[in-house]
Amino acid sequence: MSWKIVTLATAATLGVCSCGNKNADKMEITKAPWGQLGEQEVALYTLTNGNGMMVKVATYGGTVTELRTPDRSGVAGNVALGFPSLEGYRSEAYLKACPYFGATIGRYGNRIGRARFALDGQEYALAANDGANHLHGGARGFDKVVWDARPLQDSGAVGLLLSYLSKDGEEGYPGNLQVEVAYRLTKDNELKISYRATTDKPTLCNLTNHTYFNLAAGKAPDVLGHELTILADRYTEVGEGLIPTGRLPEVAGTPFDFREPHAIGAHIGEAHEQLQHGHGYDHNWVLNASEGKLSLAATAYEPVSGRAMEVYTTEPGVQLYSGNFLDGSLTGADSVPFAHRYGFCLETQHFPDSPNQPAFPTTVLRPEETYVSETIYKFSTK
Repeated sequence: MSWKIVTLATAATLGVCSCGNKNADKMEITKAPWGQLGEQEVALYTLTNGNGMMVKVATYGGTVTELRTPDRSGVAGNVALGFPSLEGYRSEAYLKACPYFGATIGRYGNRIGRARFALDGQEYALAANDGANHLHGGARGFDKVVWDARPLQDSGAVGLLLSYLSKDGEEGYPGNLQVEVAYRLTKDNELKISYRATTDKPTLCNLTNHTYFNLAAGKAPDVLGHELTILADRYTEVGEGLIPTGRLPEVAGTPFDFREPHAIGAHIGEAHEQLQHGHGYDHNWVLNASEGKLSLAATAYEPVSGRAMEVYTTEPGVQLYSGNFLDGSLTGADSVPFAHRYGFCLETQHFPDSPNQPAFPTTVLRPEETYVSETIYKFSTK
């Protein structure tokens, strides 16, 4: 995996017209100041293509703050939960709720039980920021740092390369971890997210993106009517605190069976022990595809707007989170409160608590290795 870096001036004029829609291949990137975090400047980059799709990414947290894509009538709407200013992500209410809207998550996406793990005979203690457990990289994970950024140019895409050095001992993790995350918007209405990381000591690495989607773009009170498919025969059973038990039950005959499309809300209210642990869906599905091979993992469809989304990934799992703790206390760019289950996440990942579950795919990264991962969110209408 390699990056092609361009100057912002070049990237801002990408694209040449071809037959058909003369704007179809037009790709642009612009940069604007977005505030300060201490002495660090925060920037907001806007990626656009010629089909009416737009993605905004902030260097604070590597955060997708806005994602606009057309409905079946060609009217673009924002399908991602976020805020128009840095202050929204730094407010007391947001930091208390900590929903991770649109953020890059690391070093470890999801939970690590008891906030500790052993590696090569040494035990490491992490921040216990989710009860007794460690969640999404700790008290100051990758979602709360300012990333370096440079524009990217590829054939048929415009993008942004974010980089960050997580120093040895940060949030309790060993090793200096050099991380790069590339966001690309393609002419085919794909948001491609590519990850790469190296370390100088054995460590853990499990990166993901935490965008909340609402394909109705504010035209529905919640996401329970979205029709979802997840290509997985099994899911990761959890106990108290949403920490895996180690068992991987079959989805057949349970509310976790999304092998055929049905509404997110169809079974969410059932008296199932696993749903009660998560207050709804907050679980990892074990994808059927081979780990490391870019494959279709999930699809979502919102019948009123006609918007559809396909999720492709090289990861072995995907976490469905149904916005169970959204409560209307946070309000986004369009002055719409983010009410209960107003957004859902499909977080591609390795399994929760993998460092303490030897049977799960490993999340250990060693100095002679390079962590690579890719996820694509592709948008269309029907």
